[in-house]
Amino acid sequence: MRVLVTGGCGFIGSHFVRRLLERGDDVRVLDKLTYSGRRENLEDVDCELVVGDIADAEAVSRAASGCEAIVNFAAETHVDRSILGATDFGRTEFFGTQVLLEEVRRTGARYVQVSTDEVYGDLAGRGSAKETDPVEPSSPYSVAKAAGDLHVPAYVRTFGVDASITRGSNTYGPRQYPEKLVPLFVTNALDGEPLPVYGDGRQIRDWLHVEDHCTGIEFVLREGVAGEVYNVGGGNERENVEITRRIVELTGADPALVRHVTDRPGHDRRYSLDSSKLRALGWEPRRAFDDGLAETVAWYRDNRSWWEPIKSGEYLEYYRRQYAERLA
Repeated sequence: MRVLVTGGCGFIGSHFVRRLLERGDDVRVLDKLTYSGRRENLEDVDCELVVGDIADAEAVSRAASGCEAIVNFAAETHVDRSILGATDFGRTEFFGTQVLLEEVRRTGARYVQVSTDEVYGDLAGRGSAKETDPVEPSSPYSVAKAAGDLHVPAYVRTFGVDASITRGSNTYGPRQYPEKLVPLFVTNALDGEPLPVYGDGRQIRDWLHVEDHCTGIEFVLREGVAGEVYNVGGGNERENVEITRRIVELTGADPALVRHVTDRPGHDRRYSLDSSKLRALGWEPRRAFDDGLAETVAWYRDNRSWWEPIKSGEYLEYYRRQYAERLA
């Protein structure tokens, strides 16, 4: 299959590109190479890279030419950044998704929208989210993702496009930009820098290794039904303070580096996915969390050349805006 992977230079997207290439697919990548879309994530793989924006119909048409499927990872992804400034999120997640769906409407290609568990909102005191549950997003980021998702069933019903949605839980693994909890805390711990835990740190997330996430998305690409949503969850709920303690142990960092700081606005207490629909079709996560986290910490320890250059320039300015006052 010839597949266009949008956002393929990002964290999950680059792992997905590698997986498809290993399976023998012909892969093309469309990425506008923002701060977290990095060429080096694909520097050792054989695929064509088209630099462009999914909100640019001409760039999409050029990149999608001859492709039998589009898998959309392209997104502004970080909740904290969406709180600092939300404009780009709406353009990419909402308008960009519509541009991609117009392309598959024209060509008849298969389409998979890669989304997030955050669209279901805060599940504190409730069960796990099912695909039929309403979306109740809490942040500018999750609102933008939910808005983009809503295009998909509308285009399936109105125009008959072959499109599905995946909603994944918190994903971790190698080559994740160090603004998210795991790579931020691991790299800070390796450098002897503070680990800024929001509030009491008892927020609960369902953790999923990036390789397991990619197998779930690939499963939906090949087997998913048009108009259907598929939750891709790890079934592994942990409090942030537990993750933090484990990172301190694995890195050998001083526990005094852990600093509880002012929580972010509107911080959801719990995310949880019911993935029984996808599991019933034959998918299941295979990477045990303790093993996956240990391997991830080892990767960051052994690959300073990947992340050290990132933690300067634009990243450093963002980090100061987000944490300087909290850590003062």
